[in-house]
Amino acid sequence: MSNPQQLRYSKEHEWLSVAEDGVSTVGITEHAANALGDVVFVQLPEAGATVAAGESCGELESTKSVSELYAPVSGEITEVNQDVVDDPALVNSAPFEGGWLFKVRVTGEPDDLLSADEYTAYTAG
Repeated sequence: MSNPQQLRYSKEHEWLSVAEDGVSTVGITEHAANALGDVVFVQLPEAGATVAAGESCGELESTKSVSELYAPVSGEITEVNQDVVDDPALVNSAPFEGGWLFKVRVTGEPDDLLSADEYTAYTAG
């Protein structure tokens, strides 16, 4: 399992892209997708909603469990990935590509986001 170097990661297993025009893309990591098992339902925040770093902003339901989705940064949701809502299995098959969850206009970023190498070490345990 390889974590893309250009992303940053939360300890709650979300990834965050580098902001383009102030907007970052958010998803869950391959590690989280594998731990969840087959994702069958995704509940995402609505476009226009405000999220706070570290706060719950949605849910991922799998054949094994229901897990909270946490915002890795604070900001306003600008877009949700309707493809994932319609086909939640994308979270498992392409967590870093087509399985992204939402885009957020970042207003505040915590100091504890991890680099790819730090996240790999964190999940190794």
